[in-house]
Amino acid sequence: MSREPLRPPRWYVISLRPSDEHEDLRRIVSQYGGALIALSPWSIRTRNTRDARDALAAALQAPHVVVTSPNAVRALRDLFAHQPRHAHTHAHAWPALPLPGQAWYAVGAATAAALREFGIDNAIAPERMDSEGLLALPQLQSFDGASLGLLTAPGGRGVLAPALQARGARVLRADIYVREPATLARGEVARLIALDAPAVLALSSAEALQRVLAQLPAAALERLRGVRVSAASQRLAGLAREMGFSDIGIAAGPGAAQLLAGYGDALGG
Repeated sequence: MSREPLRPPRWYVISLRPSDEHEDLRRIVSQYGGALIALSPWSIRTRNTRDARDALAAALQAPHVVVTSPNAVRALRDLFAHQPRHAHTHAHAWPALPLPGQAWYAVGAATAAALREFGIDNAIAPERMDSEGLLALPQLQSFDGASLGLLTAPGGRGVLAPALQARGARVLRADIYVREPATLARGEVARLIALDAPAVLALSSAEALQRVLAQLPAAALERLRGVRVSAASQRLAGLAREMGFSDIGIAAGPGAAQLLAGYGDALGG
């Protein structure tokens, strides 16, 4: 059964999130008489490999641990569930978390909430829920050689590791999940081409935007570049401008409510 409104939508949100992560945006836009167009360039899968488990075991021994997304927390939970805590392998046994004195950092409120569900209650999250906000935290300004575990995915949060290394951190990166490329759904691309109402592109990932633009046919590209962009950061706004978008606003952060703040009233009528 369709989850979109029966009346013709008064506006649209275009989502570039993974295939199973559109619901927060969909719920908000539907409250304001709109509909969602889902252009998912990838799906999410936990990396349950020996290399990933070894990297995770090392990262979890660090006095500082940075977690870049709720997907990273889900992967952490999956790996704990599938690996016996005291397995006799060359990998370290999973520790009880958090370790004494260990500091955890989440890129945003959703990641911090996922960590609390996992049992990490003390994760620090910035008000500005993106890489720039995380790097502005006073606790992450200087490390003097201390190790820092970074739980993430290949290609994700590319600015974090270099910035933290420049501040003296010995970054122990654990790529514990992957974004598996997916072909854009034909029906969703057709809906984009046939847009008959105002639309907002919810932009929270540079890589997602690049992958989507690479797949769209010319007619869809032209239509997409004509919509309003709600960018989660100044950096993403600059990227959108470089990619040919001109109507760009900067949201308070990457959360669904942040990206769509004010648009329901303005576009939904």
